[in-house]
Amino acid sequence: MPLDKLPQTPFGAVYFRKSNPPREDWDRDYGVASEDGLNVFRHWFMWSAIERKPGQYDWEDYDRQMDLAAKSGMKTIIAELTHTVPDWAYRKFAHARQIRSDGRPLEASMGVSAAVGGFAHNGGGAGSLTMNCPEVKEAAGAFLTALATRYKGHPGLLGYDVWNEVNYSADVDFSDYMQADFRLWLKEKYGDLESLAEAWYRYSYADWDDIEAPREVAAYPQNLDWLEFKRDNYYGQMQWRIDTIRSVDQDCLIAAHGVGGAIPNMASNGADDWLAASKVELYGLTWVPGRRGFKPWQNFFGPDLTRAAARGKKWWHAERPGGPLWMQPQVLGRDKDDARVMEPEDIRLLTMTSFAAGATGVLNLRYRPLLDGPLFGAFGSYGMDGSRTKRSDMASTIAKWSNAPEQQDLFSARPVKGDIGILVIPEAQAWDYLLNHKHCPETYRQAMWGAYRGFFDNGVQADWVHVDDIADYDVLYAPYPISMTSQTAKALADWVAAGGTLISEATPGYFGDRGKVGTVQPNNGLDAVFGAREAEVEFMPDIGDRITFSFAGVTVRGGGFLQSYVPTSGRVLGNFSDGRAAIVENSFGSGRSLLVGTHPGVGYFTKSEAGNLSYFAEVLGWAGRAQRVKLSDNRLQARLHQDENGRKVLWLLNPTRQALPVSVLVDGRQFSPGRIYWGQPSEAGLGGQISLPPRDCIIASCSQM
Repeated sequence: MPLDKLPQTPFGAVYFRKSNPPREDWDRDYGVASEDGLNVFRHWFMWSAIERKPGQYDWEDYDRQMDLAAKSGMKTIIAELTHTVPDWAYRKFAHARQIRSDGRPLEASMGVSAAVGGFAHNGGGAGSLTMNCPEVKEAAGAFLTALATRYKGHPGLLGYDVWNEVNYSADVDFSDYMQADFRLWLKEKYGDLESLAEAWYRYSYADWDDIEAPREVAAYPQNLDWLEFKRDNYYGQMQWRIDTIRSVDQDCLIAAHGVGGAIPNMASNGADDWLAASKVELYGLTWVPGRRGFKPWQNFFGPDLTRAAARGKKWWHAERPGGPLWMQPQVLGRDKDDARVMEPEDIRLLTMTSFAAGATGVLNLRYRPLLDGPLFGAFGSYGMDGSRTKRSDMASTIAKWSNAPEQQDLFSARPVKGDIGILVIPEAQAWDYLLNHKHCPETYRQAMWGAYRGFFDNGVQADWVHVDDIADYDVLYAPYPISMTSQTAKALADWVAAGGTLISEATPGYFGDRGKVGTVQPNNGLDAVFGAREAEVEFMPDIGDRITFSFAGVTVRGGGFLQSYVPTSGRVLGNFSDGRAAIVENSFGSGRSLLVGTHPGVGYFTKSEAGNLSYFAEVLGWAGRAQRVKLSDNRLQARLHQDENGRKVLWLLNPTRQALPVSVLVDGRQFSPGRIYWGQPSEAGLGGQISLPPRDCIIASCSQM
């Protein structure tokens, strides 16, 4: 289905989850939603709720949802939930239950976000059953085919969401079917047992059936292959769902949404937003501040990552909250205003943050709260009885505003490229997960999030850049490059030689192909790129906060590891507190590099000290990069959008609870508001300052720029 069939700004909510909302309210709710400017509902079409007996489908409630959508002028996203397994299937295919690493099968449980049976906590693929079993796959495929056949061409249909919150459990699946497919995958990769034995350092396999998937998470080549196979397996099943629907309906939209989880769960839980987005026409994310935190950097983090993963495709905030979150472990002990109770101003701020980050639509993850289950009363903008609230009024205001014809040119402008790219190396994350999950599992997360925060808190837009996309950027920052294949190392070396500027934290490519430590560090020829060789290395992340070094006249706290250097072609720019060389700059080909012998991202994430904040500003200056948008007060955030004709629009957000004055430079010139799309800019003093209201934003074109 062409994306031009989407509403100008898809704006809506998740509505029907079988036991909620009450049947007698449906007609009224659709009428209210339509009046309030909502144009899209998503429903969970659960296998366990529809195929009540083998081959006997109960479509009545779902038919009603589709017909009400058509009647109300709304569109429906069908979230197919083949991972909700019917009870009869759980019994019939008992031999195909997914198996945990300790040998226990997954149970078919009640759902958390829908009080319906058939869910599997910590499952993947087909929920409690393994889709690697041909019988299970055939039964799930029959359900998908019946679903797509029934609703093909329905006037209320927009498309399908084929994977709700893309990820799977690290603890599954060790069933016989999964193991058999793992062996077939290994045969295709290695060809013969002898080659496999050499790669895995296991020399006594007499038959392919001797191979078992590794149940212990450990830093060995066999575990790398297991992670890679699981990714191929589950994303292959995602493609199978797409293909099954497409075989029936070639015109519908195919979508999916993750959880903004690639950092740090791409390896352990399969949250590969880049791979998932590559398979669909519209990607999205669930981002719930009640679970993730309500700091400004946290509200931008998930959307920024999803925008990067979409690689230029349209994407939406597929699930954002519009109400409170009660009695869940993520909120306990936190302040009331830390997203535990979403006020109308919070909904405005969160929605505008997603738009500023580039979202092309927004869905609330509940239209109205559930009435049963552990998530009762959560997330809904409308009341428990479906009545309007101040929160729903705010959502309605934004829905109508964003779909007004006069906003069309606003949403045709897209976010500009960031001032710097943060490098995402999948094998570095995978190896760190295998190496450190029992010891210091937070180091990778802290390094990556800390670097993002370090730039963010300086008002710098830092984009997440997958290693496959480095050609699109000329300045990159690598927060945690502990492992690289020789192919990745060569790609980076070639990129720098061609004119790129690379800033890397400690131990770049320390572990090479198959996780093997290089005898020369930096590994795989990167010593030439950085103009230095390792003098000493210390892997002591538990006391890494004791590391300090000097740079640009300030003291910076390290973290993670320490790697000191002997320069070759490079020049020392900073030292550790004990005098060892900590920072080396180098020219390589037409490009430049800066090697930093610890992880200041970890230091900033854990301590948030001024020296580390200054460090992230200074390395951007070292790279010769000026911010496109510069604010006089970095408690506020700004994002610059530009359309294909070069017209620029500035989004200015104030996440605080007080009005703040700010002066703004855009591309080195004083910002002067042109057309106003949202808000009322007002003079706040000398120097071209404007005042931003609390938890609000100003959106305006850049006059004469």
